[in-house]
Amino acid sequence: MRAVQITELTGPRSALSLVDIPEPEPSHMLTPGSGVVVDVAAAGVSFPEVLQTRGEYQFKPPLPFVPGSEVGGVVRSAPEGSSLEPGDRVAALCMIGGFAEVAVAPEHMCFALPDELGLDQGAALVLNYHTAYFSLKLRGRLAPGETVLVHGAAGGVGTASLQVAKGLGARTIAVVSSEEKERVAREAGADEVLRSDGPWKDEAKELSGAGVDVVIDPVGGERFTDSLRSLREGGRLVVVGFTGGSIPEVKVNRLLLNNIDVVGAGWGAYVMPKPEISREIGGAIGELIEKGYVRPVIGARFALEQAADALELIDTRGATGKVVLELR
Repeated sequence: MRAVQITELTGPRSALSLVDIPEPEPSHMLTPGSGVVVDVAAAGVSFPEVLQTRGEYQFKPPLPFVPGSEVGGVVRSAPEGSSLEPGDRVAALCMIGGFAEVAVAPEHMCFALPDELGLDQGAALVLNYHTAYFSLKLRGRLAPGETVLVHGAAGGVGTASLQVAKGLGARTIAVVSSEEKERVAREAGADEVLRSDGPWKDEAKELSGAGVDVVIDPVGGERFTDSLRSLREGGRLVVVGFTGGSIPEVKVNRLLLNNIDVVGAGWGAYVMPKPEISREIGGAIGELIEKGYVRPVIGARFALEQAADALELIDTRGATGKVVLELR
């Protein structure tokens, strides 16, 4: 099969090689001896793959390896007793191996793809939308009628967070850096859009009254302190990631004096050993798809041999929505 491997740790432009390698065995590291084999139509491209090309991600398989954590495709085979059958359309999280014509995923991380979504949208569904639901509902304790502020709101996690928050009955405020990203955020369901280079903290407090209830932050960096200041009493800042490049620190007296929370949302580490939680989140996302709230935004499409271009687009912060590789 055709695949892209990371063969050296020199960054997205030079670390990748297009190769012809054997198809994977129907086994997965999370479920040894069994796994769902998927004929890949599209592979999602995410920030962790950028980090992997430099050896900077916490998960470091030995070189060479095929990156790619999520795919949309068609089931070729499934373990005995699985609810999936050959021919089923699925969104699947495979952790690695997605940048290839065939991938293997654990059964509990494969989700039937409804007719409303294309296979390319399947490649944009699990990582971002499960993260968004986990961050908003399970970690951020979001309640209907509350106000959510989303940083990086035109990106993959950002657009997913806006859609899921709307589906959960929240008012949404997006923070973006450009006119084009404002357009993407509004199409994803933002009620209000603020610019990251403006007085967004003061504007968010004015729009929400006493302050927002929840901040979703996949960016980190210097805006972290102003995110804390934008919260109302009892508000929650949910830490999702650090695409801005720097990891902020918090003075805990701010939490004490204002009665606010900083909450970590490490979705992958939490759900991987808990199949029942993955299925619960998958069911909730399925309901939001059925109600019309969840429609993954595909911002850019590349051929498999253009994987370096796809990673570079993310690395330079030019991506909106989800970036995917199209294989079929």
